[in-house]
Amino acid sequence: MTDPTRHVLDPLRGDEIETFVAAIRADARIGDRPRFWGIALDEERARHALAEGPRPVRSVVMNPDAHAAWEVRGWTAAGDALAVIEGWTSIDHRRPGVSSDEARMIAQAARNSPLLTEALAKRGITDTSLVWVDPESITGFEPEDLSDRRLSWGTVWHREFPEDNGYARPVAGLVPILDLDALEVVRVEDHGVIPMASETGIYRPGTWGPDRAVAPLEITQPDGPGFTIEGQLVRWQNWSLRIGFSHREGLVLHELAYDDHGTIRPVLARAAVNEMYVPYLDDDPTAYRKNFFDWGEYGAGPLTASLELGCDCLGEIRYFDVEYLDGHGEAKRIVNGICVHEEDDSILWKHVNTRTGSAEVRRSRKLVISAFATVANYDYGFYWSLHQDGSIELEVKLTGLMSVSGIADDETPRHGRLVAPNVQAPTHQHYFGVRLDTAVDGPRNRLVEVHAESDPDESRNPYGNAVIAVETPITTEAIGGRMADPARALHWRIESESSTNRYGEPTAYRLALPNTTQLFARSGSTVERKAPFVSRHLWVSAYDAEQRFIAGEYPNQGELGDDGVHLWQQADRSLVDERLVLWPVIGVHHFPRPEQWPIMPVDRIGFRLEPDGFFDRNPSLDVPPSEASADCGVPASAAPGAHAGQAHHGGHDHHGGHAHEGHGHH
Repeated sequence: MTDPTRHVLDPLRGDEIETFVAAIRADARIGDRPRFWGIALDEERARHALAEGPRPVRSVVMNPDAHAAWEVRGWTAAGDALAVIEGWTSIDHRRPGVSSDEARMIAQAARNSPLLTEALAKRGITDTSLVWVDPESITGFEPEDLSDRRLSWGTVWHREFPEDNGYARPVAGLVPILDLDALEVVRVEDHGVIPMASETGIYRPGTWGPDRAVAPLEITQPDGPGFTIEGQLVRWQNWSLRIGFSHREGLVLHELAYDDHGTIRPVLARAAVNEMYVPYLDDDPTAYRKNFFDWGEYGAGPLTASLELGCDCLGEIRYFDVEYLDGHGEAKRIVNGICVHEEDDSILWKHVNTRTGSAEVRRSRKLVISAFATVANYDYGFYWSLHQDGSIELEVKLTGLMSVSGIADDETPRHGRLVAPNVQAPTHQHYFGVRLDTAVDGPRNRLVEVHAESDPDESRNPYGNAVIAVETPITTEAIGGRMADPARALHWRIESESSTNRYGEPTAYRLALPNTTQLFARSGSTVERKAPFVSRHLWVSAYDAEQRFIAGEYPNQGELGDDGVHLWQQADRSLVDERLVLWPVIGVHHFPRPEQWPIMPVDRIGFRLEPDGFFDRNPSLDVPPSEASADCGVPASAAPGAHAGQAHHGGHDHHGGHAHEGHGHH
């Protein structure tokens, strides 16, 4: 029997993953102990497949003994059909990303290494079971004599007891160089013994004094949620979208559309946080090599946290489990990996008519689709919100533990901040490259940049206060790398090529980027050359199914900047009447604060897409007043929300189904 809720863009299921991996394992070239780095739906080809039939996929497999790697493409099994391998493409064995399983294997090998145990002993550390080793990306810093190896380098941490916060106790000066294929420590750099942290970094209740009193705050939705779910399809307040998931990006949204009085109007074909780059800006020997593509060198999918392990969402919640391919080639499930719920969002619109004494006010609510990724010490929350006024918002929440370094007695950090005795937090940055496949009123769009300017025509500006909106069409990729400028009220309009509003204008959505920074690294440095995409705040390119990731397909241990959007622009393709991909780059320059230690309160950055002539008037005029309240002379809000129900979990620590040891850094 067919499943009417199935869709060709749904996330891969465990059985699909397993059958395709079984077909790969049947090939002798992968050897006796292969390692895997993900499997992904081939989305463009999948759009032409049947939901119930085989689906096109691509996976990466490595033979570490032969120093070989391949990208394998083919079709999953479905019904009576077996999985089919279409072809093997050899890739540089150094370039696939590092799985959490591979990270755990090399960490154990490092703890067993005489080279590292000898260096630890100099610091009085003899019980290596209390040592963490996090393998870090070495791209751009490979030792010349080891450049043909698949490498990593390690940050080393020590715990005083098993439940201690190891990320509060860096082992300063130690840098093991790791061979991932051989699972061995090649050498250890020892830059000298520095005293260990003398203060606890534990953040469990009661550690720093008694808990404060907090009054109960109940969220109830007695009639249940205001959204519906059919398979991966979610409908809410005129919006519809499909929940997706991928190994590289984690949470993905597909086919975002708005029901405009019976007409289904597409806005985005696809939306995801496509890459994350985190460069550290400190010359400390255990910090200067820290510059990571968390998605391209590790993968957001397997790092997705299980939201059943903490109170991440409140109210009437619905969860989506997700499945991924681990480093050993096994299908793994993350329970409650994605959360969908409604939140109260203050005032939608309001006006008090002081002449008549009447007032109208509407309370706003939003639909939030969220997921968290735990990258060893840091935790990142990705919150996509749909609003009743037709807006779409992305908020990134940064929390968890800062990646710190040791510092000698009486030394003052030059490139960071002291956060505890003998512990400094280096200055660093977080860049998030977002991918938006636009579909404003149809698949073909164009981009127009708009900024404010004093009207230069003196005859039309006699008082000097007239301001015009200057429009610059972005017609080809040669000018497709753009910079934000809030001082000029700069923003971009994503315009339909086929639809106009009642004023004769192209229907459009507006994008502004309020959270930006610049890379302060010296020109020509490894940090700069590794991630050219952070040099612009927005890129726009013509759609190409093979140009999937802003930093390129395989950024790990490649020639710096040898792939990615900055190179695709050189083709100078037309951006008029085309399928467009927008690549917003949002970023934060993180000057650490003592108040962010030992665990960070959430920092927030993001952007908003707003209708700009997409509708003929305020689309939320149909939102009804809230129920009357004795506390308010005008219609008052009845806060949306819900009994915690299935979503009310205890405050457990986040592990996301993964061991504490793995990709660590920031």
